[in-house]
Amino acid sequence: MPEWPVIIVGGGLAGLTSAIALAQQGIRVLLIEKKGYPFHRVCGEYVSNEVLPYLTSLGADVNALQPAHITQFILTAPSGYSLAANLDLGGFGISRYTLDNYLYQLAVTDGVTFKLNTAVQDIAFEQNRFILRLSTGEQLQAEIVLAAYGKRTNLDRQLNRRFFAKRSPYIGVKYHIKYNQPKNVIALHNFKDGYAGISAIENDTYCFCYLTTRQNLKQHGTIPAMEQAILCQNPHLKHILLEAEFVYAQPEVINEISFATKTCVENHLLLCGDAAGMITPLCGNGMAMAIHAGKLASEQIALYFTNGHNRPQLEANYSQAWKKQFEKRLQLGRTVQHLFGHPVLSEVTVKTLKHLPAALQLLMRQTHGQPF
Repeated sequence: MPEWPVIIVGGGLAGLTSAIALAQQGIRVLLIEKKGYPFHRVCGEYVSNEVLPYLTSLGADVNALQPAHITQFILTAPSGYSLAANLDLGGFGISRYTLDNYLYQLAVTDGVTFKLNTAVQDIAFEQNRFILRLSTGEQLQAEIVLAAYGKRTNLDRQLNRRFFAKRSPYIGVKYHIKYNQPKNVIALHNFKDGYAGISAIENDTYCFCYLTTRQNLKQHGTIPAMEQAILCQNPHLKHILLEAEFVYAQPEVINEISFATKTCVENHLLLCGDAAGMITPLCGNGMAMAIHAGKLASEQIALYFTNGHNRPQLEANYSQAWKKQFEKRLQLGRTVQHLFGHPVLSEVTVKTLKHLPAALQLLMRQTHGQPF
């Protein structure tokens, strides 16, 4: 049975950046991804500039991808009432289709081995080693497994993770569109039981992505019918849905999005990115958090290999580092979530924040990190 020092399950931002960092330190890494690059993901596709120093240190030149540079934030209530604010650090807009594929190519150049179009069906921990069973029928062995497989998979069921037993009411929908909005603006538009974000990405295109409930969809039967009945009550969203040119006919859709508390270590697996915890999209910084989580994981795994292969110490150090960096942000995100999506409450919240700009700036700073 082939053995690897590190196997990473999932090739999103957390998996890719941790793979690159480990490979650059001479550690052999296998990354297993169930799809083949490039591919689309349901994602807001806005990244805070806090990630730029780290990406540069990995040899990634984001500017070569010609992202949109974002400096301003707009928030609207379901009625259309709006406020605007400058973003302290700013950010950039880039599609996951482009960014993930770029990082994949960088990882290959740095010596990371990939198994693409392959699913991990089972992970067992036996005699201080992991045994992974793949959809191909192959079995692999690893000393360390980093689980960066995203929001919700059958592996969560197999691990008997607590959040998996609770159904989540949320669905996510994403389009790429052509639209007339200033490229430096990211806008968040509230509607009944949901909110939508729109911001520029590469190639004069915009990412339009929204979160709503299964109940909204069930009530209206189809996504277009729901958009006309619910989203279009916000005049800003009505304008987008009527005026935009949709780049592809069908949206990307994901079900059962959970913002419940998760753990970053399960049965000796290190969990990373959305697999360890997902911030609500209205806080707008999940991509940066995934990259930062990849950094934390790779640092602790590298220390494990240089400091005596002490697994309990690795798990304790990673848990501590992860909680210090993300726990309060995720808690705040869940709290803020309750202020939006309700027509009356979100209306009051937007109007209150417009008259308290310092509170809005504090909220944005608390849900974003510092450059790393």
